[in-house]
Amino acid sequence: MDAAALLCLPYVDEHTTVVAADAEVVWGALGTVLDRSFGSGRAVAYARLVGCADRTASGPRPLREGSTMPGFRVASAAPGAELALIGRHHFSTYALLFHLDEAGPGRTRLRAETRARFPGPAGALYGRLLMTTGGHALGVRHLLTAVRATADGRP
Repeated sequence: MDAAALLCLPYVDEHTTVVAADAEVVWGALGTVLDRSFGSGRAVAYARLVGCADRTASGPRPLREGSTMPGFRVASAAPGAELALIGRHHFSTYALLFHLDEAGPGRTRLRAETRARFPGPAGALYGRLLMTTGGHALGVRHLLTAVRATADGRP
C-alpha cells in the first residue's frame, strides 16, 4: 500500500502529545515503544487470533520501510518526521500514521492518525466495538504517553 492508498482509507481519529525533546529523540523513543508494545506476547496472540498479515517482528531496526511487528508493516519512514504503519486482518485494513512536528525549541508535537476500513458485516461489527468501547483511543493515548516517558528517559 503506497502513501496515496493510505490516504484513501477513511479517517478514524487523531491523538496528539507534546514531548519535551527534539524530533530525533522522539523518533528513537517511538521505535522503542512500538517494538516493546507490539512485540509483547499479548500483541502476538491478538495478531494471530484476528489473522493479521504480519505476525512477527522482522526487518531492520530502527524501523524502516519493510520492517514488521505483529499487526503492522512499515509502509514509509522519514526519520524524525513521519512513520506510516499499515496492516490488515480478517476484519479491517488500517494505517497508523505518526507525524512529528516542531512545537518550539527542544519540543516535538507527536500526532498519531488512524485510518481504517472495516469491510462486510463482521468488519462493521468489529469497527463499531473497537471505536465505541474506547479501547482504540485508550491504546493510542497509552502509546503516546509511553513515547513521551521514554523520550524523557523514564522506562
